[in-house]
Formats: sequence, C-alpha cells, structure tokens
Amino acid sequence: MPRAGLTPDRLVAAAADLADEAGLDHVTLSALARRFGVKDASLYTHVRNLKDLRTRLALLTGGEMIDRIAAAVEGREAGRDTLGAFAAAYRAYALEHPGRYAATQLPIDQDLLTDSPAMRRTADVTYGMLRAYGLDEPDLTDAVRLLRSTFHGYCALESTGAFGAPRDVQASWDRAIDALHVLLQNWPREEDDGCVTQPAP
Repeated sequence: MPRAGLTPDRLVAAAADLADEAGLDHVTLSALARRFGVKDASLYTHVRNLKDLRTRLALLTGGEMIDRIAAAVEGREAGRDTLGAFAAAYRAYALEHPGRYAATQLPIDQDLLTDSPAMRRTADVTYGMLRAYGLDEPDLTDAVRLLRSTFHGYCALESTGAFGAPRDVQASWDRAIDALHVLLQNWPREEDDGCVTQPAP
C-alpha cells in the first residue's frame, strides 16, 4: 500500500537506510519508490533527480557524522586526546554505517557546501582541532587532506578485511594516531619562497 506523508526528509532518510542495507550503488529512485509503495514519478515532487537525492543524502550523512565527532571531542584536552576521539568517532561511523559513510564521500557543489550548516560545522570542528597544533593555512588544508586520506584509507581496507597480518587492527590504528599526533606537533612549515623548514626543537 502507498505510504502517506512522503516528504523530502523522509525520502532522504530512507535513502540513508537503504544505503546501509544494500550499498550506496543500490540507492536509486526506483528502489525508493518500491520502498514507499509508489510510482517513480511520485518522487519527483520531492527531489529533482538522482543527483539531487544523492546531494541531499551526502549532506544528511555528513551532518550525522560530524555530530558524532563533535560529541566525541567536546571537553577533550587539545592534542592527542582530541585527535584520538575525533579519529575514533570517524572510524566508528564509517564501519557501523558503510552506506551512509560512502555517501559522505560524494562530491558536492561548492556553493552548497558553503551554505550547509553541517559542512560549516565540519570545518569548524576539524580546523579547530588542527589550529590547536599551531597550524595556519596552507598547512591547515594540507593537514586536513592528510587526516582524511589516512582515516578513509584505513577504514576502507578494514571494512573489506584487507588487513591479514596477525597484528591486532586496533593496535595498529592506535599507533597510526600516535604517529599523526607526532607529525602534527612537528609539522614542516612552508616558507614564502617555497622552502620547507622543520620546527625548532
């Protein structure tokens, strides 16, 4: 039977659930129409097309993820404590919600990112953590890219069971965070002339 009260928010929430259940690639307008017991055409009242749905999904899941991260780092001591809590919350969300997490990696139009409260909060929390290490631009952006690629790569490999060595996966993760902390404390500074210098001991 058709479900009454279909709204954009309900549609996107259902898309997030479907992503976790079946994988992001299986989130289509047809699949959602079947889920709600309506015809495909009925969904175009609420979203323009699949790209619009995926953009809304990326914004929703990005907001969920940063809410979890922000809660984890609140009240923490700046440095290793905050970095570890940030990383743990990131990893937990990625492993517990693989479809939702995949949606957080979707490209979003820059104007939408600028207007999104969730994305602004993501920048505030992430850059705030890194500024505690004394970083400014362009080092902030470089550090964000390093953390994102490290966390994403580790979670992607872990989720597929790619770590086959007997070494405990959690132990390796903890050591990786320790190493990132040391690196951030000793971040090489790029001077105006393009030369890189190490911080004074």
